[in-house]
Amino acid sequence: MSVATGRVVAGRYELSTLIGQGGMGQVWTAYDRRLDRRVAVKLLRPDKVAGQEADELRRRFLRECRVTAQVDHPGLVTVHDAGSEGEELFLVMQYVDGADLADHLAERTPYPWPWAVAVAAQLCAVLSAVHAVPIVHRDLKPRNVMVRQDGSVTVLDLGVASVMDTDTTRLTHTGSPIGSPAYMAPEQAMGGAVGPYTDLYALGVLLHELLSGDVPFAGSTALGVLHRHLYEPPLPVRRIRPEVPEALERLVLRLLAKDPQHRPGSAQEVYEDLAPLLPARGTPTGAPLDPTRPFLRPHAPWPDRALTPAPQPAPVTPASPAAEKPDVAAAVDEVKRLLGEGRITQAVDVLGAILPAAAEQHGAHSPVVRTLRKQYAATLMDDGQYRRALPELRRLADERAAEAGRADPQSLRYRYEAAQCLEQLGEPAAALAEYRALLPYYENQYVSGDPQLAHDVRRRIGHLLLAVGDRPSAHDTLARLLMDVERLQGPGCPMAVEIRRTLQWLGQMRG
Repeated sequence: MSVATGRVVAGRYELSTLIGQGGMGQVWTAYDRRLDRRVAVKLLRPDKVAGQEADELRRRFLRECRVTAQVDHPGLVTVHDAGSEGEELFLVMQYVDGADLADHLAERTPYPWPWAVAVAAQLCAVLSAVHAVPIVHRDLKPRNVMVRQDGSVTVLDLGVASVMDTDTTRLTHTGSPIGSPAYMAPEQAMGGAVGPYTDLYALGVLLHELLSGDVPFAGSTALGVLHRHLYEPPLPVRRIRPEVPEALERLVLRLLAKDPQHRPGSAQEVYEDLAPLLPARGTPTGAPLDPTRPFLRPHAPWPDRALTPAPQPAPVTPASPAAEKPDVAAAVDEVKRLLGEGRITQAVDVLGAILPAAAEQHGAHSPVVRTLRKQYAATLMDDGQYRRALPELRRLADERAAEAGRADPQSLRYRYEAAQCLEQLGEPAAALAEYRALLPYYENQYVSGDPQLAHDVRRRIGHLLLAVGDRPSAHDTLARLLMDVERLQGPGCPMAVEIRRTLQWLGQMRG
């Protein structure tokens, strides 16, 4: 990709200095002409990675940018703008003045262990807010972390790794998992379902590196590194740095557990384990780039923000002119317009606000309200608001099943989408149980048999088995699925290629 200094992106952002580049894009410092400020601009070329799936990547990229914009935290780089121009996608972010964590570590060896605790605690605060959306970073590593001049830590590239890793086999030429092998959790490397636990593993790798000076698993090939992630225990850091507190060593080993179920339950939990090890309150030295400086506990996670309440309609008093009944039809037209313009978050808010009025005017179980609730759940899903979509889908599924039976295709579809929500929310065991309960219905041709959907459910079951650490069952599930998919669709179909590649990874890791 050839880009010249002085080029103006989107009629507004004048590129200045190239500060980084990789196989799929470049990062520039730039000048926002409209607001008279410096920004960072990331330019991505979908065709360099995705081939024929470039349009799908663009759609996912813009969706992830919307989801990322929901996270409000001082430790997360602010996204100012996003879009496409010609063949490129562009992402405009705040410019962060500081050093990336890899350089910060390289210039300060050995890294003081209180600094490592301070960095990890700030990262936990960011991850706690990110996972509440829910978003999984998928590529947490020192190059994606900046230490600012005041010592505060800023996380970069949220959403970009997520969009690239949504469907590994379709979005890469090689089929290799997106991410950095040195920081990649076993379930991510094996193509299993990812969740908050995946980021916690990467945090464990990063913390081990800060404390010991090196990642826990290194090697000359990516496959060799991934094999060590899967089968070798990490070296306890106190064998390298005896001055590291025992409690900190235990935490690192828990974060690096092979089985996601054996890692800490959340970033909030990790923060609380780190809090007693943080430097005591005192006067900062005044030196720049000291990550202990911010700790008067201003960046502690906000657990009360884990749940995002649905928007409530504005209160109306009898004396107010707005006491007249809201125009449900006009609101529906507004939702259609917003969705047509891609303004999904606004559409969600309008739907959430109009539902109570529609239920009052037409009845809670009327076809009009049922249609609005279906649209509300679907729009929440499309906007990545899985925590809010889940109860809506469960209620729709139960109501439909009560009317038409448990095998009703629409009820099953709601349950399938609810299982997808559980998967995205980082609850692999619950998602696995729901998919397993659904599978007999999709395999029964006399009820609502759907071979394609049945195959998709079985594929998801295999990936979730990887996520919960049951590799033998995952291998068996995917091997049997591969035979059925090849028989029905041929060996060259995309799903068969994907499953074969995952099985190949499993076989290589076993060997």
